[in-house]
Amino acid sequence: MIRSSKVQSLRLTFVLIGVALISIPDEAVAQTISERETPLMFTLRSRAESPNLGGACRNIEMAEAWNPTATAIIVCDMWDLHHCLNAVRRETELAPQMDQVLKTARERGVTIIHAPSSCMDAYKDHPARARAIQTPMSRSLPAEIGQWCKKIPNEEQERYPVDQTDGGEDDDPAEHAKWAARLNAAGRDPKAPWKSQTSALTIDSTKDYISDDGNEIWSVLESRGISNVILMGVHTNMCVLGRPFGLRQMVKNGKKVVLMRDMTDTMYNPRKAPFVSHFSGTDRVIEHVERYVCPTLTSDQLIGGKPFRFKGDTRPQIVFLVAEDEYKTETTLPPFAAKWLAKDYRISFVFDSEKDKNTLTGTRALDDADVLVVSARRRAFPDSQVAAVKRHVAAGKGIVGIRTASHAFALRGNASPPDGHSVWPQFDAEVLGGHYTNHHQPGTTVRLTAKEATLLKGVDLNSLIGHGSLYKVRPLAASATPILEGWISGQEPEPVAWTNLTSSGGRVVYTSLGHIDDFAQPAFQRLLRNAIDWTAGREIAENVEVASTRSISFP
Repeated sequence: MIRSSKVQSLRLTFVLIGVALISIPDEAVAQTISERETPLMFTLRSRAESPNLGGACRNIEMAEAWNPTATAIIVCDMWDLHHCLNAVRRETELAPQMDQVLKTARERGVTIIHAPSSCMDAYKDHPARARAIQTPMSRSLPAEIGQWCKKIPNEEQERYPVDQTDGGEDDDPAEHAKWAARLNAAGRDPKAPWKSQTSALTIDSTKDYISDDGNEIWSVLESRGISNVILMGVHTNMCVLGRPFGLRQMVKNGKKVVLMRDMTDTMYNPRKAPFVSHFSGTDRVIEHVERYVCPTLTSDQLIGGKPFRFKGDTRPQIVFLVAEDEYKTETTLPPFAAKWLAKDYRISFVFDSEKDKNTLTGTRALDDADVLVVSARRRAFPDSQVAAVKRHVAAGKGIVGIRTASHAFALRGNASPPDGHSVWPQFDAEVLGGHYTNHHQPGTTVRLTAKEATLLKGVDLNSLIGHGSLYKVRPLAASATPILEGWISGQEPEPVAWTNLTSSGGRVVYTSLGHIDDFAQPAFQRLLRNAIDWTAGREIAENVEVASTRSISFP
């Protein structure tokens, strides 16, 4: 407990603050009160499992309004130093936007709790630490709230997304050795050098709390009537999930908790399974959280602008729009993406709703796409969702169309869309550069011949055939370049794959391949990977490293 003289000092501070407030103009006070009474409007994202999605989940977006005074932010382990130099670099980059989030939230009336674990000695005389200590201990402390939580029931039967058994350090070994020597020379333990929270984060001595104790933090939440908790900080796969004040404990004990997914990082080494980039590893941990633990949100929902992204994360964003019942691409595209794209791309899926096939779920991802992969068939989506696709095209971004994408946004005949929904029958001609009219009778294998080599690097044409009916797509637009041609006995050849450029300069690849049996061919999978590389503006490599799909045990 703090000495009585310090208590008196704190009281004097509060009196002076009160006097200062008296001099604030009435309109400024009114504005401050109004802001604190205005709900926090969030869109929370979670993932719903479905046995029919080839291992993927539907992104579920839920709009919610939170009372600011019933909300707290817990900042987890944003230490001044770390044993992993790359972790320090990423935290340094992350901290300024995090501080902006904290300042905005504080102004809105949100309670801020700083939780730099094992660093309480640095704050023994700090008013925010005293405020936590002086909070009466809750009479309803949950069992084990003061302990780490390594797993909750939802996670029991599931595999973990990354192998972190090496501690997750992703430093270059030589650089790491130099860093450890520097820490040692500075009198810091190279294995645990932290002594305080980073100075890049503001601690308001008149409002905030400092604690790393689960009992104390729970008592603060209860004493202030807080039911909503936002976690941010490092590292999600370890401390943010497992600490006594972390996500699992909050979920287990009944708080409405979310992870601010762009205000976090992981301890993951790409040299361990699933052998993807560090940032892809973070994505996988966030997906795990959304699937089994709690929803997430992003900082822009509080401060505006765009979600934070590390400068080193240069991966293009690939969004799959999947909404067709004919060729089961909802089962073939997710494993394709996990194997062929996870090392080099950010990946999102937008599926049709199980309740309404003419409505997409998780559509916030559409505005972030660098390449949109379309596998849809005869749908009339809500006006706003079709508008999002049109914005993508107008921005000159990449499009990959698979099989029924040629009639993705067209209904049969002259059918009218429901009120509030739109069609776009010109998508085939205006964007893909095709001219789909029908298809030849199914049941005949489509033989393929190369017309142009742009997308065929690493593709074994001798093993590639088309299992679906041959589409009638001639004549192509003048801007289109055929890559593959297909033919069946007694019929004129038809283009089966081609590239195109839209009027806004976007790169496009379309293929009428995409039958479920086509995906069983490595040659087709490589063709599709090449198409995505080309539309994303990346060089098509001779050899493509694929991600591991082996099972990973919980730490």
